[in-house]
Amino acid sequence: MKSFEIGVILPGIAVQRRDGIDLRAAALHAENAGLEGVWHGDHLAVGGPTLDAPIALAIAAAATTRIRIGTSVFVPAIRPVVWAAKQIATLQYVSGGRLVLGVGSGGGPAQWAAAGVPYGERGRRTDTALELLPHLLAGEATRLRDEEGEPSVKLAPAVAMPPVWVGNASGAAIRRAARLGDGWFPSLISPSEVAEGGKHLADLAAHHGRPAPVIAIGGAAALGNGPGVPSRAEIAEGISGAYGRPLEDVIEIPLTGQPKEVAERLAVYREAGAEHAIIGISGGDWRSQVDLLAEARSLLR
Repeated sequence: MKSFEIGVILPGIAVQRRDGIDLRAAALHAENAGLEGVWHGDHLAVGGPTLDAPIALAIAAAATTRIRIGTSVFVPAIRPVVWAAKQIATLQYVSGGRLVLGVGSGGGPAQWAAAGVPYGERGRRTDTALELLPHLLAGEATRLRDEEGEPSVKLAPAVAMPPVWVGNASGAAIRRAARLGDGWFPSLISPSEVAEGGKHLADLAAHHGRPAPVIAIGGAAALGNGPGVPSRAEIAEGISGAYGRPLEDVIEIPLTGQPKEVAERLAVYREAGAEHAIIGISGGDWRSQVDLLAEARSLLR
């Protein structure tokens, strides 16, 4: 049977304050519980308190020894590509090669405007970053533009290129993953959408002479029935409102119930082709939720 790994999104600032837990303690708790990864989003100006992803994940890396360190997702195109490469290389170095680079190009027009980057250029800039990063991280002399006389850039220390998981469920993301990625990383989609997208992904990858990328799904979960644990309907309503999707399309997406029920639902994603699940905790005490998620992981195995 295909293996299946589970990672968890590190708690945001509000949850850290509520539950009395910092990033170091959270990452160590997830590792000790037996999960395979800790992940952090990448947001510049979204109207609420957020931490810089590379710095947050550097703290998680320093607190742990085994667990994957992942971006969910890093937005390279919002930065100068050499600066993005330096941040990625540093995370790969300080984590001892444990980085998984989830990559996206979202965040909304306001965030791109705050960075001084045209929103309409996000796709092209993302492709360019993914094409250049392997050379920059390898310490190769790299020309940033294909122009005569363009000076080359060489970064050090050289590090191994981390696996790149292309975020989003869109057709553009699937095409990008097939051509440039090691994984496809859609969030909040159904098992049937995973299966359909995975088939398209494999066909496109074969067309490019590449193996089919792995599939990792992003999910939202609230396990058990303790204090502050929302229902599936409550989580689905939040997803519907945040993403403008009909409630009936997302009502089955949240992972709720006891660990056995969550394991059974994750098994359906595994059967659809997913090999990883990256879970955001939607309510309840963060530590307790991680422990319940780890129990679901053990049942799934």
